Amino acid sequence: MYSVTDETERLQSLRGYRLLDTPNEPEFDAIVRAAADALDAPIALISLIDENRQWFKARVGLDLQESPRSIAFCAHAIRGQETMVVPDATRDGRFMNNPFVVNDPSIRFYAGTPLETAEGHRLGTLCVIDSKPRDVFAEDQRQILEDLARQVMVALERRKHRLATTSDTPRSDDMIEAHDAAESPTRD
Repeated sequence: MYSVTDETERLQSLRGYRLLDTPNEPEFDAIVRAAADALDAPIALISLIDENRQWFKARVGLDLQESPRSIAFCAHAIRGQETMVVPDATRDGRFMNNPFVVNDPSIRFYAGTPLETAEGHRLGTLCVIDSKPRDVFAEDQRQILEDLARQVMVALERRKHRLATTSDTPRSDDMIEAHDAAESPTRD
C-alpha cells in the first residue's frame, strides 16, 4: 500500500535530482524520440510527477510542458512497479472522462513504465501515447519501453552526479571573474 510517508520520500527524491523546470537536454530528447520511433507512437514523454502536476522533461508530439497531476495517467502508473498499459482509455473507468481522452490529444492508448530509483522511489514515467486504441502491446514492445526507461534512469543518475560534483566546486568562469575583480584597481 502506498502511504503519505512514501509520497513524502518520493517527492524529496524527485527534488534531489534538480530536474523540474529545467531546459530540454539532448540526451533525454533522444530517448523520447527513440521510444516514439520504436513503438510507432505519435506521443512519447518523460513525465515527472510533482506534488500537484506532471512535468515533462522531454516530449515528442505534445506541446504542453505540464498538466495537473489529478488528470495524469502517469500518476496512476507510478503506483505500480510494472509497465501500465491502457489499451483503450475510452473503455477504462479510470480515464474515460479524463479531459485528455475527451478532448485533445484524444488519448486512446497509453503505456508507461515507472522511472524508479535504486531506493525504489518512482519519480515519473517514460510513456508512449496514441490517439488510436491498441489491442496488443506485445512483450517485445514492453521490453523496449522498459529498456528505454532504464536508460532514462542512467541519464538521470549521471546528471545528478555531474550536478553534485560541479556545484561543490566553483566553475572556472566564476574563479576567473573573482580573480579579475581582485586584481583590478578600484576607483573612488
